[in-house]
Amino acid sequence: MAPRIISVDAVDVRFPTSRQLDGSDAMNRDPDYSAAYVVLRTDDPHGPEGHGLTFTTGRGTEVVVAAIEALKPIVLGRSTVDLFGDIGGFWRDLVGDSQLRWIGPEKGAVHLATAAIVNAAWDLWAKVEGKPLWKLLADLPSEEIVRAVDFRYITDALTPDDAIALLRDLEPTRATREAELERDGYPAYTTSVGWLGYPDDKIRRLSAEALATGWTAFKMKVGRDLEDDLRRARIVREAIGPESLLMMDANQIWDVATAISWMEPLASFRPYWIEEPTSPDDILGHAAIARAVHPIRVATGEHVHNRVMFKQFLAAGAMDVCQVDACRLGGVNEAIAVLLLAARYGVPVCPHAGGVGLCELVQHLSIFDYVAVSGGLDGRMIEYVDHLHEHFVDPVVIRQGRYVVPKRPGYGAEMKPDSLAAHTFPSGAAWRGGALATTAVSAVGG
Repeated sequence: MAPRIISVDAVDVRFPTSRQLDGSDAMNRDPDYSAAYVVLRTDDPHGPEGHGLTFTTGRGTEVVVAAIEALKPIVLGRSTVDLFGDIGGFWRDLVGDSQLRWIGPEKGAVHLATAAIVNAAWDLWAKVEGKPLWKLLADLPSEEIVRAVDFRYITDALTPDDAIALLRDLEPTRATREAELERDGYPAYTTSVGWLGYPDDKIRRLSAEALATGWTAFKMKVGRDLEDDLRRARIVREAIGPESLLMMDANQIWDVATAISWMEPLASFRPYWIEEPTSPDDILGHAAIARAVHPIRVATGEHVHNRVMFKQFLAAGAMDVCQVDACRLGGVNEAIAVLLLAARYGVPVCPHAGGVGLCELVQHLSIFDYVAVSGGLDGRMIEYVDHLHEHFVDPVVIRQGRYVVPKRPGYGAEMKPDSLAAHTFPSGAAWRGGALATTAVSAVGG
């Protein structure tokens, strides 16, 4: 008899990154990198567990954990054979509950909770198969990849037959691209040099150090004060030299007119893209900005909450760079849908990874994208932030500004038990007593 899922454990995990202003930007001045973390266990005492997460920034993580609790009845008792045999049906059951849909549908806290559970289910499947997630996906027949995707609301842009044809075109050469990535790694860029709360000397030092260790693409935060942005951009550009790529990220802070006007002086530093220049829901605004700031690219996607929104951004020419997020969407299934849509429109995918565990997850999506979906690396990079990887069982490895292809079975989300215990909120050692009080005061003051 096939194992069945007997528990869905949800944990509120938070890291006090606000103390050093790691992750600080124009909208998130003092984030505590956090996650609603899920562990799926089966009745097989010797079988693997499935670990998944969805990224948050501190307060409110408890809301996502509560949403995971609400989704538990849809998961418990499932046979792993049925789950892995129809993981697309599992996804549709999670997002299609006739009562929970009223507080979605397919957006908000319930969709974030769906991501954590779905990511854990794929992690479990990959571990059962003894493969890293990217390899599990790359080895699937094209028809089975397509069966994992919910094509509702996107067939006017991409049908299942379109997707199968796209995937089949690359089937004969998948192994060649796998071998290439295993030899050379996947291109990356670093965000760790330019958080908005960092002082100038730290930005200068981190930029120079990153350049010396092989990085050729860098991102800085902008948006709070134009003169400050110009000064900081000058520091970064001087440190990384004229040949390196420099990206800028406004984290949604501007309205459309402000975005266009601020990018005019910032253009002198030759930014490769401006990221999230306005509200993540404003498709027409992004399109207007893209027209106005061209040839600077407009990158967005980390807060685009489902495949339907991505379809509209892509079709409207409002997204020059697709920044799919492994946790904002409803997990792996919906991420596959967006990878296929981006390939349909010829838009490069550069996943968002500025958060705990996101680097560990999105490397699998990008590798699968290159091997089986897009077949190209032009304009494609994975974001990298140098924070909190030490807490993961299988942390990312960077070599000369490239992700080293992961080999360990699973999706990479599994945290070390000691790290999980220490950072469980509010009972963990990182949050007890003075540490919790200090962070609470800092948050109120920010």
